[in-house]
Amino acid sequence: MKKLWKNCHIATMQDGKYNSIEHAALVTFGQHIHWIGRESDIPNDNYAETIDLNGAWLTPGLIDCHTHSVFGGNRSVEFEQRLQGVSYAEIAANGGGIASTVRATREASEDELLASALKRIRCLLKDGVTTIEIKSGYGLDYLNERKMLRVIRQIANILPMTVRSTCLAAHALPPEYKGQSDAYVDHICTEMLPKLHQEGLVDAVDAFCEYLAFSPAQVERIFNTAHALNIPVKLHAEQLSSLGGSSLAARYHALSADHLEFMTEDDVKAMASSGTVAVLLPGAFYFLRETQLPPLESLHQHGVRIALSSDLNPGTSPALSLRLMMNMGSTLFRLTPEQTLAGVTIHAAHALGLQDSHGSLEVGKVADFIAWEIEHPSEIVYWLGGDLPKRIIQHGNEIFV
Repeated sequence: MKKLWKNCHIATMQDGKYNSIEHAALVTFGQHIHWIGRESDIPNDNYAETIDLNGAWLTPGLIDCHTHSVFGGNRSVEFEQRLQGVSYAEIAANGGGIASTVRATREASEDELLASALKRIRCLLKDGVTTIEIKSGYGLDYLNERKMLRVIRQIANILPMTVRSTCLAAHALPPEYKGQSDAYVDHICTEMLPKLHQEGLVDAVDAFCEYLAFSPAQVERIFNTAHALNIPVKLHAEQLSSLGGSSLAARYHALSADHLEFMTEDDVKAMASSGTVAVLLPGAFYFLRETQLPPLESLHQHGVRIALSSDLNPGTSPALSLRLMMNMGSTLFRLTPEQTLAGVTIHAAHALGLQDSHGSLEVGKVADFIAWEIEHPSEIVYWLGGDLPKRIIQHGNEIFV
């Protein structure tokens, strides 16, 4: 069924630029874009439906390419404790920090995890997010990682969104493996990943490469296992220190390396050569009151694609608005609104391996787009918070949140 969407302007985001078409129209056929161009050039055809968009600006549906949206409990009390002067080490020593989230996630049922995650993700959907990546990583054993990944698959069946599932079993060391990180990595490689992959629960594999998590050598073992299973890889790298994790990710042609505050010039060059996307996470940078900026000038100079994401998680970025993260990307990281919009559309699609089907408005791609009631695309980044008036179209159908 062909639908004609007319009386609009379009920021296609091809090649990471607005590439605007003013006084435009778009034709969808089923779930895909069939034609796009100026309204004066609309093909003469029989359309099942014609939708007047009243001068709205169309952009691709937003893509949140790095989230930890499924978890038990929350850490709002710890947030208040830190502001009262309690150190993270003290909180962790009393069973808080990531250990508290692991405990709450293990105690929660699938239905409980699903219900809480849907509340959070609906906020992102209402903000214009039509594609989301969700990581496991708070189960840290086979049954609980499986539970999280099953919830992620259920979310894909419930919400009108494209949902990608990432196994982050190497997020932290579980309490039962205290002092035995190599043994836990063995368990991931020989038991968890093969079984979870066989069940069809894993679209990508991620790890946290950091001095307080897993070493580059341990991550490489996980990457080798993922490659043997033909699963793409991603990496949390260089958030707190420089370990060469982003260069390791580049050697394995990772879809993305994420955080990157402490990456070096050599890391940047390696990522540029491999095509690995740099995913920046301004919410965590802000929430942790970090001062070490990612090397943005070097990333731009070497042509590394830069994506942005919410990093929605209970500990360091409890962010429920990707649009707010876009503003932070501009104010904190000095990205232009055009660069920021590219970071949550076409570059974010590259970070998920979806660039051939998502991330820009082109013939043949899925018909995921937002009709914003704005005067220029920069407004999407400019306005702080609130709910910008919009219409959300996913796979050619308008959805209501």
